[in-house]
Amino acid sequence: MKILVVFDHPRRQSFCGAVLDEFVDGLKAAGHAPEIADLRAEGFDPRLPLADEPDWADSDKVYSAEVLAEQARIARNDALAFIFPIWWWSFPATTKGWIDRVWNNGWAYGERKLPHRKALLIGTASSDAAGYAKRGYDDAMRAQLLVGTMNYCGIADASLEFFFDVMESDAARAKLLARAKELGRTF
Repeated sequence: MKILVVFDHPRRQSFCGAVLDEFVDGLKAAGHAPEIADLRAEGFDPRLPLADEPDWADSDKVYSAEVLAEQARIARNDALAFIFPIWWWSFPATTKGWIDRVWNNGWAYGERKLPHRKALLIGTASSDAAGYAKRGYDDAMRAQLLVGTMNYCGIADASLEFFFDVMESDAARAKLLARAKELGRTF
């Protein structure tokens, strides 16, 4: 299967980058063909210009060349994965802006939806699972990112994997990296 892996972190050599590497290694070990979209390294502009604003009266609107290129990249893959640090209980701004600009009316929602069968979101968090559960952040993120974004755009098989306590210890990080590889192998 061809899988577009969307990565968003300002530092490629971060722990989040290590999660990306292990996940991709797992995908390759399972015979998948990953394509990485490193939004920061590629200089993707997350701001929504007028050319890419949804037109509710025209589901066949032609968007900017940058958006058309991103839509083509998405379309040539069978599934999607996202690897990102959790900031303010959501995607970083670059990923959010990528979705706002690229997953547009008439292409990802509205008259047409995304054809992808599956999406996996891996979010790294410095906090612990108990803290997220106590305040309901985990459920809020699932509602926003899975139901409100992935499912709304036609991806029924979407899951969110939390990597908690990424700042805890080297041993904790090693377990999370092993989990990232396993998620790739079992995708």
